Amino acid sequence: MADTPKILTKPSPASPHDASLIADKPKRGVGLDFVTDTAPEPGEVTELADGVFWLRFSLPMTGLNHINLYALRDGDGWVVVDTGISMPEAKRQWEGHFKTLMGGRPINRVICTHLHPDHTGLAGWICRKFGAPLLMTRGEYFLCRLLVADTGHPAPAAGIRFYQKAGFTPAQIDLYKKRFGGFGKAVSDLPHAYDRLVEGETGKIGGRTWRVIIGSGHSPEHACLYCEELGLCLTGDQLLPNISSNVSVWPTEPEGNPLEDWIRSCHHLIEQLPEDTLIGPAHGIPFRGAHKRLNKLIEHHEKALDRLLRHCAEPKLATEVYSVLFRRPIDDRNRIMAVGESVAHLNCLRARGLVSRRLNDAGQFTYKARKHALA
Repeated sequence: MADTPKILTKPSPASPHDASLIADKPKRGVGLDFVTDTAPEPGEVTELADGVFWLRFSLPMTGLNHINLYALRDGDGWVVVDTGISMPEAKRQWEGHFKTLMGGRPINRVICTHLHPDHTGLAGWICRKFGAPLLMTRGEYFLCRLLVADTGHPAPAAGIRFYQKAGFTPAQIDLYKKRFGGFGKAVSDLPHAYDRLVEGETGKIGGRTWRVIIGSGHSPEHACLYCEELGLCLTGDQLLPNISSNVSVWPTEPEGNPLEDWIRSCHHLIEQLPEDTLIGPAHGIPFRGAHKRLNKLIEHHEKALDRLLRHCAEPKLATEVYSVLFRRPIDDRNRIMAVGESVAHLNCLRARGLVSRRLNDAGQFTYKARKHALA
């Protein structure tokens, strides 16, 4: 290796991420043990565990300003976990790591925890550059391919109907149409074949055994990678220290219940990970205290569901429940995410038998708490 990884001393700012708009920002140090107060600058690295290097890449969004990526030494080569968005600056940063951290040795596998562009954006580029296979879960790979294929096409009728039923105004529908199809602009062409990751599967990286743990809610089939020998889990967006990942219903699956999936996944991770596991998240600082954080995330959403149920004592549109779910103002920048989270919570209450839904005369869904639920 040409250069020694550096541990930097500049404090890392908190990042809002593509996060839940529902306030969930626990104070640093309360219940969690952060491994450092600093994060590697773009172009630098920190050795998080033996042979596991923490890289931080910048992101171009106003609120989402960074992503943590990981490079794992693997015999004569390297394994990359998540890749950053497809943009020239990120490619230049990777080229620097290929020469310095990796000493010109090849990438022999690219693993993407889930489909979002900050995780998959440069996967195809790296795979082609090194002739490396792409490893993802089936749900993430194929949905990513589907969303990329939407780029350049007009907004579908199903999407327009979804947001009309949620309560969007004509102007808000027009803005949705204008912005539709941007996903693929941040993702280089994915390989046309992949190696599937499945729950409980184990494999060797650097002579150590890593096990796949699957979560859902933020995305359909999110892969976490756990190494018992190192006491380390790379959790992507499934477990973050300072924010809750966005959990939304999207027009592609309007009757989905991702929030219940998310809550079940938090319980699953509690069962699978020891409390003192070192967590390598996609955003924020690595930490210990997984069970505390997971229980906090469960409590966070259950309280939001309770507030929402009381608010629906009278019929409400999905666009009329923002005040009980979100503290920040909802505007054109975050409205799509806000209504997605609102519908996710409403669908969860419906699935639990606590809320009913009907179409009003304007063709919009209204939600009302069932009498027994408020008793």
